[in-house]
Amino acid sequence: MKNLILILAALAALVLGNSAFVVRENEHAVLLQFGRVVRSDYAPGLHWKVPVLQSVRKFERRIITLDKDPQRYLTSERKDVLVDFFVKWKIKDVARFYTASSGDERLAESRLDSTTRNALGKEIVKRTLQEVVADQRSELMADLRGTISGAVEELGIEVVDLRVMRIDLPDEVSQKVFDRMTSERKAVANRLRSQGTEAAEKIRANAERDAQIAMAEAQRDAQQLRGEGDAEAAKIYAEAYNRDAEFYAFWRSLEAYRASFAEPGSVLVLDPKSEFFQYFGEGGKP
Repeated sequence: MKNLILILAALAALVLGNSAFVVRENEHAVLLQFGRVVRSDYAPGLHWKVPVLQSVRKFERRIITLDKDPQRYLTSERKDVLVDFFVKWKIKDVARFYTASSGDERLAESRLDSTTRNALGKEIVKRTLQEVVADQRSELMADLRGTISGAVEELGIEVVDLRVMRIDLPDEVSQKVFDRMTSERKAVANRLRSQGTEAAEKIRANAERDAQIAMAEAQRDAQQLRGEGDAEAAKIYAEAYNRDAEFYAFWRSLEAYRASFAEPGSVLVLDPKSEFFQYFGEGGKP
């Protein structure tokens, strides 16, 4: 009798253990009977099911992030771009989600990824590179989110957020752009350098021309002043000669003596009766 009670108690515990299940706050749960969904509106807490005939599947209630590798797309200008994006989604209708994906979250995520990439390609090909990168980026994400939300509604999921994080040119295109920009910068630098050299040559030529003009004007003025001085000296000499020709001759002889013996050690070999010594005689006469 005692053993029977123990057996019955064990069976009751087993049945009770297989009948009860707990739904956490971060979980969805569906009750299945022969593979069909019979209930999906479970709140967090303790719940019951019929052992053997019924089973429970649980799914994530929290937001899930889809983040794949960047994908290459073509703009309306036929330019390649690499787009990196992520999608945040969650299960909205767990019964529909189970029916559409057989309860396989990876299958649902794969269909979401495929839908997003196709929709993104259609949106990007409508726009130029400038519009995709800057001008219409917010509009692009809004249109994309609306398109994807409608497309995945049949999966029982909801798109919470979608962001295009980065739009880059492929490496080979970036290298070509870099090479072209480098070539353009070198051309600009060479042009500016050539213009600078040309300007320097003009400045140098103008400076040399101005210097030559200034030198010529200075020489002209000097010649003019020298001529005026010589004329004035000649005038003075003429006036002196006209007043006293003998004294003028004597003065000219003194100037000749001074010029001849200006340097120490000067020696002149002349005839004593030369006119050069005409004022060295007695009484100032030869």
